[in-house]
Parts: sequence; structure tokens; C-alpha cells
Amino acid sequence: MDELDQKILGLLSADARISLATMARRLRVARSTVQTRLERLETNGMIAGYTVKLGEEAKAARLRATVLLEIDLRVQAAILQKLRTLPEIERIVTSSGRIDLMLQIAANSTPQLDKVLDVIGEIPGVKDSESLIHLTTKLDRAV
Repeated sequence: MDELDQKILGLLSADARISLATMARRLRVARSTVQTRLERLETNGMIAGYTVKLGEEAKAARLRATVLLEIDLRVQAAILQKLRTLPEIERIVTSSGRIDLMLQIAANSTPQLDKVLDVIGEIPGVKDSESLIHLTTKLDRAV
């Protein structure tokens, strides 16, 4: 990935709806160059997709939590398979130390979050869990 690819990714990160023509103008290259680069970035997996970034009002309407799981690592694959079926789980991260998995969850209500936590706790191989309810985001540099 060269400097032009990085600039294309930067423009898309700021506005995933930016047109090829606008990108080409800003980068001072031909539209076909941008199109070719985008296709290559998609093909080689550098761009996995395009999505919507929710505004603060939409995010504020959702209850968020981080769930720390201690699991039986021998059945990790089965646990991950079950977790992937729960639409409220936005992110699953493995970690070192006493915690094996960290989950980021978003729910529309406290009862919905409670139900998801119950389902997670009942998965065979989940030894222990700890839920941390998000209150206020003070800094968010994630794309």
C-alpha cells in the first residue's frame, strides 16, 4: 500500500459516500486511477466494506456494555460461533491475562441487554463474566 492508497483510505474514512470524481479531484489523479485503486484495495481485503457511522443522537439511544468473559479455551470455537449469532454483539476481541474474550454489546433497552447477558452466561464453556455498562464516552477516535 503506497501513499495514494493511504490517502484514498483517509478520504473514505472521513466520508464513505465520497464520489470517485471528488476523490480524483482532491488527489489530483484520474478518476480511473481512483477506481482501479479502490478495486484493488477491496480485492486484497484492505477495504472490507462500507458502512454507516451512527451520529451521537442515534448512539445515545442505545445502551452499551463491555462484557469480560473467562472461558474454557478448549471450546472457544463453539463459544465464538454462538456469540456471532447474537446481533447485539458488535465486537469480539481476544485478550491475554485472566480475561479471554471482551465483547462490545449495544442494546435498545435494559431488558434487552439483560436477556443478551443471560444468553451469554448460559453458553457451555463460559466460566465467568463481568459486565461494564458504558455511561458517557469522553473520547472516541475509532473510525
